[in-house]
Amino acid sequence: QVRLVESGGGLVQAGGSLRLSCLVSGRTGDLGAMAWFRQAPAKEREFVAAINRSGDEIVYADSVKGRFTISRDNAKNTVYLQMNSLQAEDTAVYYCAADLTRFPGLLYTQREFANWGQGTQVTVSS
Repeated sequence: QVRLVESGGGLVQAGGSLRLSCLVSGRTGDLGAMAWFRQAPAKEREFVAAINRSGDEIVYADSVKGRFTISRDNAKNTVYLQMNSLQAEDTAVYYCAADLTRFPGLLYTQREFANWGQGTQVTVSS
């Protein structure tokens, strides 16, 4: 069994920054690709960023490219999302997702992830 717990969300003014963390516990030995998704009110959940198992392959949604940075610390079983220059449109619940098949490449569609956190709220005031 595995558990993903996000933290770091909150209320921030437009132009500000937040750093989200997602701690994975349980079957961490099988941890592979990871990703962040978000869901804004009345919208479908969408992809934000993904990172492969070793951390040397990364992909971002166009809407966050240049402002957000995904990283991971495999020794701590944690993936991070540094969010800078936040905008009102970034307001959403942010979810981390993890692959537990030791997949070494990138995964960035929701159906490819079986393991999800409970989400953390990010609210950007304009």
